This record gives sequence, C-alpha cells and structure tokens, in this order.
Amino acid sequence: MTTHPLPSLQPPQASSFGGPSRRRVLEVNPSTPLASSDPHARRIRTGVLLVGTPETIQQLAAQVSLATDAPVITGCILPPGMAPADGASLPAPDLGTTEDLPAIAAKYRPRLALVCLPSNLGAAAVRTSELLRLAGITERSVPALSDLLAEPVAATAAQHNESRNIQPADTAMLAATPAIDMARLIGREPYRLDRHAVSGILAGKCVLITGAGGSIGSELARLCAGFAPSQLVLMERGENALFEVDRQIAQRFPGVPRRAVLHDVVDAAGTQRLLNELRPHAVFHAAAHKHVPLMEDHPAHALTNNLFGTKAIADAAAACGAERFVMISSDKAVNPTSVMGATKRLAEIYVSWRAAQASTSTRMSMVRFGNVLGSACSVLTIWSSQLAEGGPITVTDERMTRYFMTINEAATLVLQSATLDAAARQRAGMYVLDMGEPVRIVELAERFARAHGLTPRLPAAPPAGGPAIDVAFTGSRPGEKILEELADATEMLRPTAHPGIRAWAGDGAEPLTDHAAHALLAELGSLRTSLDPGQVIAALQQHVPEMRRRHA
Repeated sequence: MTTHPLPSLQPPQASSFGGPSRRRVLEVNPSTPLASSDPHARRIRTGVLLVGTPETIQQLAAQVSLATDAPVITGCILPPGMAPADGASLPAPDLGTTEDLPAIAAKYRPRLALVCLPSNLGAAAVRTSELLRLAGITERSVPALSDLLAEPVAATAAQHNESRNIQPADTAMLAATPAIDMARLIGREPYRLDRHAVSGILAGKCVLITGAGGSIGSELARLCAGFAPSQLVLMERGENALFEVDRQIAQRFPGVPRRAVLHDVVDAAGTQRLLNELRPHAVFHAAAHKHVPLMEDHPAHALTNNLFGTKAIADAAAACGAERFVMISSDKAVNPTSVMGATKRLAEIYVSWRAAQASTSTRMSMVRFGNVLGSACSVLTIWSSQLAEGGPITVTDERMTRYFMTINEAATLVLQSATLDAAARQRAGMYVLDMGEPVRIVELAERFARAHGLTPRLPAAPPAGGPAIDVAFTGSRPGEKILEELADATEMLRPTAHPGIRAWAGDGAEPLTDHAAHALLAELGSLRTSLDPGQVIAALQQHVPEMRRRHA
C-alpha cells in the first residue's frame, strides 16, 4: 500500500480558560492557516465567504477585521429559511443560501469559506461541508461563541477526553486524534435534557448504575452526579474501569457522596445482598456484553451476562423496593440476527414479565437505541487507531448502514426516559430513542477522514491529490446486519412528552405467562455452562422465533 505523510495531529494546548486553547479561533486546520507567523506561508487575501447564521456571520466579520492583512470578504451565505432580523443587515453582500453554493462557486470562484454554524444546526453543517467540497472551496470551521460559552470545560486531561467521548483506555490515541465534533460528523442535532423533570427523580435520591465503567454507564454517572443525588453507587466488575470512573466523579463532583462497588451483577445472591444494603431509589442497568462477532463465539457468556445478569439486577431492584429500574437495550434486539441481539431480546422479555408481577411496585422500563459514537471499540476509536498507524481505515461492507448518536445524547435521553413512566401500571414501558436517519458507514468513514484533513481513497478510486488515506472493505462478520431496525412491523410506536423519545403504543408487549417464564429460565439456565455453542444457539432460536441467523 502506498502511504502518504499525514499532517500534524497534535492535541491543542491548554489555555488559561481550561480545555483547548481558543485564542486563535479561526485556526482549525493547522496545515492551511488563514494567517501565519511564517513569512513563507501563503495567505488567502481574497475570495472569502462567510457562512453561518446572521449572528455568527457578524461575529466572523468582526474577527476577520482584526486579522493582520485581513482578507477581502466576497459575501455571506445563510442556511435555507434563515434571514437577518428586520432592520438588520449583513456585513457583506448576501449571496444566497448554502443550497446556492454551486452557482456561487461558478460565479465568484471563492477560495475559502469560513463556516460558523451553532451545534444545534449539525445537519446544516454536514450539508454545507459536502457542498463546499463538491464546489472545490476550502472550508474552515469556526466554533460559535454561544457553543464555547455554553458549558466551560475544566482543564484536566480526563475531562478533555470526556468532552470528546474518549474513554480512559483510549487516551494513548490522543496525540493522533484531533477533537472532532461528533454531532456534526453524523449530521445530527442533539436533543436537550429537561433538567427540571430529571431533577425530580434524581435529586436527593440514591442512584445505582451497573456497568458504570463502560461508555454509557460512565456518562450516565457523570450526568446523574450533576443532579445532587444523596448517593451515587458505581457498580462495575472491571477493576480498572471502576477505578477510573470513580476517580473522575470524585474530581468533578467532590460534594456528591458515592460508593464504588466492584461486583458482577450475574452473581444474583450478591446483587440482592448489595441492593438490600444500599436501597437505591433508581437503578440504571447498563452492564452487558455487546460485541456481536465475539458473542457469536461465546453464546453461553452472552446468555449469562445479558439475560441472567439483567434478571439478577431487576429482581433485586424490585425486592428492595426501588422506585424505578431502567434497562438499556439495543436495536440489535429487533428481529435479531446475532446471539447478542437475541440475548438482549430475552432480557426485554424478562423485564416485561417481571414488571407485570403483582409483587413488583418498581416502575420498570427499557430503552432501545443504536450505535453510539466514541464508545470503547466503536468505529471511531478503531479508525483513530488505524489512522495513527497510517491506514487503511476499514469498513466491513459498502452497503452497511447504522443509526448513530453521541454517548452524551444517548445517556441524556436514557435519563429523560426515566421521567416518562408516570402511569402507575404494572407494565414495563419500552422506549425507542429517535436516532434520526441511518448513516452509511462508508460515508461516515469519508467524513472522518476529511475531518482530519485527509482525502478518503476507496478501492479502485483514482489517485487523490494531497494527503490521502485508504478505505478498505473487509466483509461483514458473523451475526452482523446490513441494515439495523429500531422496531419491527408489529411494534406500533407513539410519541411521548419528549420529542426525542417514542414508546410502544401498548407500553410493552404482552408479558409471558408465569409458566412460560419459569420454563424459559429453567431451560436457558441449564445452558449457562454449556461448551456446545450450537446447543445454546438452537435454544435461543426456539425462544426468540424471530431470530434470523446470518453468517458472513
């Protein structure tokens, strides 16, 4: 493979404000600066477009005017449907909307576009980037002042990693991976948290999170800590992961009482004993085996962790009188083609049955969503490692699509869903997060490469100009779907009080009869130590008849 030198990808230096330095706001791609102290560097003096909202364009113009040897601004471009307020004007001619970029490029031949779109216009930002690329106009993205001021980030390496959705195990890749706006990468405008509603179920309450050292679990912990719980219990079976999330919470929220519990929820007796002692008001169950190909080879492990681990913590939550129990499920539970998906579906079935028991006063619910960007071993962390090694970055199948959201938004909506189950009914609520439109993985890989200043080069593509990175197709793996689903044809969804969350129209499928539930648990329980993967998979198919096996 022919490799090309990669541009410098050193992390930004810390500033006195904490977090990445923001003093040179206009500098985004250090390989092509607007202005440079190097006398031999070329400066772009003419043909500059300002792209943004009326407010951010005014800010851009003021910033440009302060630059030494300031460039000439050709004109301003706004997103479709946006216009200056009555009586207001733009600092340069209004050339049209971002959809007019092809015609604007042909007429004015601009060389550079300064783009300043707030984070809530993520879809518009992705569309703008694509149009600028097709028009051959260099783009430099400038953060909106409102975004920079929205939530100051403390100047610690761990918190900088969290803001970028980088897990503790991934910090070795920092030197090779610049900060990426993940919401913009997937063209998604994240939903916001109703803090008043969430405070009502967390403030002054004991909150327990299983899998607290994982991607979703640790983000849930950080979010919950911000609502002043009476105690935050971090339950995790991985020693290093537990140590790190406990350290982070202690540093960021020193006033929040917490307890780090090194424990595997699969230990049913131990789980019950701990919850009897801790008496949590809210339990968020994030612990799970999630890696599809690995679970194909270890179906008994998936069964034990995903079904019987869920059973243990759900039983314990109900027995200790917890107010609410929230299980984090997966889109892979819908018409599963994998062991992982089938075991998560069985966990859903069990929670539905458990919630229907007359002895259960705990409000139980489940939340389905798709992939999260930046989680441990997800595509972005894998691609970051591959990029640091010079490539190629790999995609399993050119046709493959997935639903994506950021870790923070997923955890935010999980908390929000816990506020929606207000009806005192003996039925588990099933909530499905609004994941937007599915994203082709190969397109995400191309955006990822361009975000690093590289040209993605697909197989059989002509040579690319400038620094390039190869994109290679490796073939789908056992159990993987080409297209994911969030609900099947029989699951009617209804809106809820929050626009980012939908629910099953019947608040969950009809639960199992007691006889069927006990028979299912007895049969599958006997297979937890089975050394015959085929026997375990056959039993999964029997109890999840919609399971459709798929092999690579």
